Amino acid sequence: MALKTLFSCQNCGYQSPKWLGRCPECQQWGTLIEEPVAIISDIVRQRSSGEITRTCPPQKLSDIKTDYLLRTSTGIGELDRILGGGLVEGCVLLVGGEPGIGKSTLMLQVSGMISRDRKVLYVSGEESVNQLKLRSERVKLAFNKFYIVNETDVTRIISYIKEFKPYMVVVDSVQTLYSPEFSQSAGTVTQIKESASLLTAAAKALGVCVFFIGHITKEGIIAGPKILEHIVDSVIYFEGQRESGLRVLRAIKNRFGATDEVGIFSMDAEGLKEVKDPSNIFISRRQDPIPGSSTMSVIEGTRAILVEIQALVSASTYGMPRQRSMGFDPNRMSLLVAGLVKNIGVNLVNQDVFLNVVGGVRVDEPASDLAACVSICSSFQEKPVRRDTVIIGEVGLCSEVRGVSRINLRINEAKRMGYRRIVMPASDLENASSVKDVELAGVNSVAQALGVVFI
Repeated sequence: MALKTLFSCQNCGYQSPKWLGRCPECQQWGTLIEEPVAIISDIVRQRSSGEITRTCPPQKLSDIKTDYLLRTSTGIGELDRILGGGLVEGCVLLVGGEPGIGKSTLMLQVSGMISRDRKVLYVSGEESVNQLKLRSERVKLAFNKFYIVNETDVTRIISYIKEFKPYMVVVDSVQTLYSPEFSQSAGTVTQIKESASLLTAAAKALGVCVFFIGHITKEGIIAGPKILEHIVDSVIYFEGQRESGLRVLRAIKNRFGATDEVGIFSMDAEGLKEVKDPSNIFISRRQDPIPGSSTMSVIEGTRAILVEIQALVSASTYGMPRQRSMGFDPNRMSLLVAGLVKNIGVNLVNQDVFLNVVGGVRVDEPASDLAACVSICSSFQEKPVRRDTVIIGEVGLCSEVRGVSRINLRINEAKRMGYRRIVMPASDLENASSVKDVELAGVNSVAQALGVVFI
């Protein structure tokens, strides 16, 4: 049979019989690469013609036991928080992040913790065993039952798993895997998808926890087809700035837990360290308050965190004023600025507005709106915010202040950190009436908030 080829998008997996400059599915340019498919068709035919074996007959839901859901702690509390309490037998996780952010270091530390009592197999397709040995000495952990192998052939990796019977397997990275059944080179859509599928099936059948380490593209998504994220049980992103020691671990998919938790780490010479009190990291303790800075309380999963938000407002030197934000939704910032101009009368028409969440973290919840508005007005009017004040509240398009969820949790965290004054939505005052030793200032609008926050 003549060799047939298709053009596959390396971003989303879309296939076309001819080359296209732009993928019709994901709208990316230059991502379609020619791949032979005759061998793939033969393999599919062989598999489909074979006898189908029943691995497990249909079962009654009430008779199914959930003993396998018992979790095993990774030994790292912040990671356990992300996973929902620990590792579940047979789970498959994908860890993504920028190069040098600390993905391999985190997996090495987790392997060291687990290998105290259980076998761990670390499959490296990029680094030699000598390089891994040097890194293991840097993190200073006792690797008792830790095995390392340099391998990219997925069939051999599965044979090692069957031979050593480890509890956990780390694959670094999934883009280096290939299956000899397919003629494509490693890193293509077909190889990534098929290799991940084979290892996932092995993990479920043998009850092995598998971690895939994945690189991300310049757009900030994990390289490879989107179906890779559908195959695994959990997708975890490692965020942060390489020049900063702070790292944030965030789950965007988790079949065994919540996706709104975050883990905070700091990077030092000995690897990653847990930050168990992140509020101390994200807020500053200045003696003299400065204009443009305020403190807000945000919810990340099951805990409240105090974060400092800073604004800089200056006269525009260009024809078009600029609005830029880091760690804050730029679209939401534009709405807040428009509300300040229209409803409050703050003349920001010819002003550049810059907003930054200190510490390199990203704040997504609307409860940070009021603090952002206060910081912008504070910088514009050159008025500092009172040092003992935490600001909480969602702001609508009419610059009204709306209620927020879990107000008591936010107030208690502010109280624990030594703040004694809370500017909050007036509609939430009744829910927070049980909180003692804290002054609660309820406001219905941004204008009222500006009247009580400045020194």
